[in-house]
Amino acid sequence: MTIGIDSAFDGGNILVRSIDADEVRLTIRRDRGSQFLQWFYFRVDGMRECGCRLVIENAAETTYSRGWESYDVATSADRSRWYRTPSVYDGKTLSWTVRPGIEALWFAYFAPYPLARHNDLVARSVVAPGVSLKRLGSTLDGRPIDCLHVREIDGEIGSGRGAEGHHDTGTGAGSGVREAAGGGRRQIWVIARQHPGEPMAEWWAEGWLERLLDLDDATSRALRRLADVHVVPNMNPDGTFRGHLRTNAGGANLNREWAEPSLERSPEVFHVHRRMAETGVDLALDIHGDEALPYNFIAGTEGVPGWDDARDAELVAFKRTLAALNPDFQTEHGYPRAKPGSANPSYASNHVAATYGCLAMTLEMPFKDTADTPRPTVGWSPERCKRLGRSFVDAVYLALTDRLLPPA
Repeated sequence: MTIGIDSAFDGGNILVRSIDADEVRLTIRRDRGSQFLQWFYFRVDGMRECGCRLVIENAAETTYSRGWESYDVATSADRSRWYRTPSVYDGKTLSWTVRPGIEALWFAYFAPYPLARHNDLVARSVVAPGVSLKRLGSTLDGRPIDCLHVREIDGEIGSGRGAEGHHDTGTGAGSGVREAAGGGRRQIWVIARQHPGEPMAEWWAEGWLERLLDLDDATSRALRRLADVHVVPNMNPDGTFRGHLRTNAGGANLNREWAEPSLERSPEVFHVHRRMAETGVDLALDIHGDEALPYNFIAGTEGVPGWDDARDAELVAFKRTLAALNPDFQTEHGYPRAKPGSANPSYASNHVAATYGCLAMTLEMPFKDTADTPRPTVGWSPERCKRLGRSFVDAVYLALTDRLLPPA
């Protein structure tokens, strides 16, 4: 049986260099209009009799070649359950071996979150009580920029006055609740997957939404009494479909577009940017993945103008609380702390923190296994992403009610 390679599907990315009897040599395709490359996703069939060795020849040329160190390949036979196949990075190539007896396998840099699943997530969410769907605009390829607005539920949560455009005081949660910056209900924004080759971000968003929309969850109900929650589960659907690592259809890295977004280059940011200006922002989360570091961590906005000890204490308290809520989150490892005044305003979290004076954070999750809580069979997985997303419901609620753990 002849070995076949296929990546002509939603999110697929690989180029075939050669196929021999027992070895397949491949390269990763660059994002269109840019030099970024790292994401791969493809199917191999015809291995029942012989198996094969797979080699990615341009691993050393990828954007984050350190990401291949201690990395194992996400693998699935049914595209539902994903596990890890051990791989070897020799400084030039990434390779792994597939045993014979398997009809077909799918391999990816991380368990994919295709547009079909995104559409299912939106469909499930929008039929839930108290959720509306806003098409903020369209991408360069004409896809919708979906934003889910989660609010109070008439007859179920609070006063039932959570209709679109209404702002009440949200005093039902107790005297510890802080007022929104401009008075009225708090406005929480969550954006995920500005970089399409970071599907862990949308797996996280799925967990966050599933818990937030659970009417039997007391914390979710309490959070929705306090705040409207605006969720963009996928900021970059064009890049997702095209199999890009970091850019949209026009080659723009969306997380470098927030200072001056445009309809011509970055409509995804332009439309979210405009909607944030309409609602205001009291707390913001930007969800990402980091190729090299084997940890879950939060990158803060310490370098923005106006950063002070009070904002720093709130950030530290949020991270400390989250670490107490979820064992897969930690506070020891991450990016270096930004120096005062050094923040790049084109980054989403920096822009939001500086513009609205609020707590804005970037969550980074690993592509490989976590070093502090390893699970070698699955590595960092969709299920673990979703559990972390669920934990953020507690942390955000505690932040809004001034109940975060104080800095140690």
